[in-house]
Amino acid sequence: MRFGLFGGATSTGDRGTSDSHPYYEFIDYVCEAEQLGYHSVFLVEHHFTGLSQVSSSLCLLTYLAAKTKRMRLGTAVVVLPWHNPVLLAEQVATLDLLSNGRFDFGIGRGYRHNEFQGFCIPTDEAAERYDEALEILLKAWTSTNRFSHHGKRWNFEDIMVEPPTTQKPHPPLWIGAGSPQSIQKAGEQGFNLLLDQFGSVEVTGERIATYRSAAESQGRTFDPGCVGLTRALHIAMNQRERNEAYELRAKFLLQVNALANDPKKKSSVAVPSSFADTRYATEQAALIGSPEEIIERLKKLQAVGVEYVLLVDVGCSRATLRTFAREVMPAFAETPATAVSK
Repeated sequence: MRFGLFGGATSTGDRGTSDSHPYYEFIDYVCEAEQLGYHSVFLVEHHFTGLSQVSSSLCLLTYLAAKTKRMRLGTAVVVLPWHNPVLLAEQVATLDLLSNGRFDFGIGRGYRHNEFQGFCIPTDEAAERYDEALEILLKAWTSTNRFSHHGKRWNFEDIMVEPPTTQKPHPPLWIGAGSPQSIQKAGEQGFNLLLDQFGSVEVTGERIATYRSAAESQGRTFDPGCVGLTRALHIAMNQRERNEAYELRAKFLLQVNALANDPKKKSSVAVPSSFADTRYATEQAALIGSPEEIIERLKKLQAVGVEYVLLVDVGCSRATLRTFAREVMPAFAETPATAVSK
């Protein structure tokens, strides 16, 4: 089993209900994680929250590319409907070059109402904008000659994207998906899969089974390292610390729900809407407890096919980072059968 980090940085340092941490503190945190043997870091992209969450994940990852040597560097996710796809293709290719082929490109349609509203993009257009942008990105990275594109949202004439990507034919694409239809499509297209931090063990197992079936239907061998599961991490050694972790987790979940909510529509994000629901959701999904309890929870996830976990440490605690590396990771040391080449 492999372990990475998930989250980001903030200029305000408000860690009460955010998955993000002060920029320079976060950079030091990631650098220590590499030394401790963590496999990757995936950064979020958010806008207009008032929480100073990462808005330019590619810029921050480029800086991290210069500070690290081994870790995979990923986005979770870049929301394609908000970006010029050709400029994005150039930025991704540059980061892939500077990181010596360590970039994982996580992409998605987006879900937060206030972000679409801020960009003046109707949420109803998210799917079609995403599809067209993805088409252009793939064409930009794989075309050997100049190309043109004339679509509904974007038009480009006689262009080519430089520099070429280091990874061929392009950096691995990671799709943030939760619905059976989206997961099946990711498997059929040969994209890697990012699963959220809210699904129970049972739901996670069902999602992996759907992805595996779709991949194998196209003649591909299922690789468990191509599925990244996000999980909140709180090491709690006593009941007081456990209660504090549950309360912090509840605040975070309610904040996510509030940011995603469209006053005119039901939120599309499956997160609890009240404190009464958060305890159940947390117990079903988050990794809260002693190292022994966390190992037990991870083994349940491993039993349903999870081999790659991305950890959200809302406290940005380097002590937690070290404790997890020292007391939890050895219980899931990779063997040749589970190792995934990149």
